Amino acid sequence: MNKGNYVSAVDALDRWRDDVLTGKPPTLYPLGSGELGRIEVGPGLVTLIGGAPGAGKTAFTMQCVVDAIRLSPELRALVCNIEMSPAVLLDRQLARLSGVDLTTIRYRRIGAEHANRIDQGINTLAAVADRLCFLRPPFNLGNVAATADDFGANLILLDYIQRIAPPGEHDNRRSSVDATMDYLRQFADAGVAVVVVSAVSRAKDAKGRSSYSGEGLNLASFRESSELEFGADDAFIIHPDDDDAEGELVKLKHLKSRHGECRDLSLRFDRRRQTFTVDAEPAGTVGTADRSKLTSALAALWDRTPAATEGGDNE
Repeated sequence: MNKGNYVSAVDALDRWRDDVLTGKPPTLYPLGSGELGRIEVGPGLVTLIGGAPGAGKTAFTMQCVVDAIRLSPELRALVCNIEMSPAVLLDRQLARLSGVDLTTIRYRRIGAEHANRIDQGINTLAAVADRLCFLRPPFNLGNVAATADDFGANLILLDYIQRIAPPGEHDNRRSSVDATMDYLRQFADAGVAVVVVSAVSRAKDAKGRSSYSGEGLNLASFRESSELEFGADDAFIIHPDDDDAEGELVKLKHLKSRHGECRDLSLRFDRRRQTFTVDAEPAGTVGTADRSKLTSALAALWDRTPAATEGGDNE
């Protein structure tokens, strides 16, 4: 007769009590200052980011990963991006870190007026390059796992999940995505932080029109969603702010939080420089005498990048 597989409440309580009384919080990798610092990415967690085509999913998640590496010296990250080469991704990061617009960088129109900012941006990337790697084909979970092990990655970014094949044969796309998410949960349970980018489906707005309008997006909007919505610890969707005529404001809609409360963020997306900033930081979070260690650390990093204060492109 088979015996059940369980842990008694007495044993669970003892381990849990010891853990609580240590006073040691969970390990989380900071992604930025202020409100961005609330997004939880860390060992054992799967963080899901969705959005419509062109919403800025890749720009946002790459910004988070690069800044996390800059702020956490022990962090090593593996990026699996199906659609963009490492050179394209680095172009975008250079635009963000230097303040020189992406068009100038993409078409290699860099002049003397950009030299200092470009040097600073390249140096910033060079300082973390030994802790960042990019997956080469094949884009499947077997290669992801082998590469993460070989590189010693403790953070994995998968962009995007609908295109990353799990082991085995699967009847359809939904069952394939479900299997991929199940494996990613196992990656997280093994102590890795996992950030997953997902496509979303159109939703009906208040007038019955099919669109990517934020008011209709929810957990069911993640394409081939079933296991995605259950497997993620936190789930967000990026979408344009419907009330912003200029098209720079976006909402980071917090749809699920397994360990806390859901709180949406209002962000500003500078597409020319591929940079996300919080649109309205709470008073006192930046530039005050009582800065947190995180804010101070990030400010110190940016102080070494002149473009952060100069702004600008080739005006």
